Amino acid sequence: MILLLAVVAVIVDAAGREAYDWNAFRTYLFDPRIVQSAGITLQLTAYSMIVAIALGVLLAVMRQSPNRVFVAVAWAFIWIFRGTPVYVQLVFWGLFTTIYKTVTVGLPFQQPWFSFGTADLLDVFWIAVLGLALNEAAYMAEIVRAGLLAVDPGQTEAATALGMSWGQNMRKVVLPQAMRVIIPPTGNEIIGMLKTTSLVTAVPYSFDLYTRSRDISSETLNPIPLLLVASVWYIAFTSIMMVGQYFLERRFSRGHVRRVSRGPKGPRAGAGVTKVISVVPAFGADTGDNGRVS
Repeated sequence: MILLLAVVAVIVDAAGREAYDWNAFRTYLFDPRIVQSAGITLQLTAYSMIVAIALGVLLAVMRQSPNRVFVAVAWAFIWIFRGTPVYVQLVFWGLFTTIYKTVTVGLPFQQPWFSFGTADLLDVFWIAVLGLALNEAAYMAEIVRAGLLAVDPGQTEAATALGMSWGQNMRKVVLPQAMRVIIPPTGNEIIGMLKTTSLVTAVPYSFDLYTRSRDISSETLNPIPLLLVASVWYIAFTSIMMVGQYFLERRFSRGHVRRVSRGPKGPRAGAGVTKVISVVPAFGADTGDNGRVS
């Protein structure tokens, strides 16, 4: 009750404060520039995560490889990109076209086959996507590796004994079970990526949600309403992502959900409590007894 009263007091206080300028907040909440920048922020998030997940899976497989070169390359990549701040990395990628003005393709000590200018090839938007994706790939690699290691080795041995190929083993046995471990942290990383896009101003890229709202506030000399506008859009996107993550987790944890029901109540309740654990079959498997274990 005290917490509820405190929340109400904060809301009432905020509603009456002139600094928040709620009229300006309503004016800019659906301003075309803000809406456009919100869409660009979603694009940055989606493209960066697609590249990061693909590269993260590759790095995780390399970490598990018996080839020492693959292991060393993957470990060095993860070490560098996890060990340096993402803002510093974005600044570096923003300077990439200055450091490497041209790229030459050919054999050493021979006339180059062809060369091209990096400024013509790399758009600022895609530089921002690349910078975000490379940083995130290092974290996704460890998430995927943890998911693969969480699968009991006996599962893969049994699948191999049944004559499954490596691809069938990964698709039907390993990945469905690993996804239960991979999805929750991946959902958190996607939400984190949505908010990390606010750092692309380091590239510099100025059409994401935060930077656009900051630029508008510089024109109006009224930053607080624009900060609230950006926060509302971020919260809306994050809420939608959390709902999607919830349903994905339910989808991939069907074989691991345990339902516990208590024993008899009433006069016989004092005689003890009986727990009945029901294991929901994974991916439609037939247990023969409805998967019930008493």
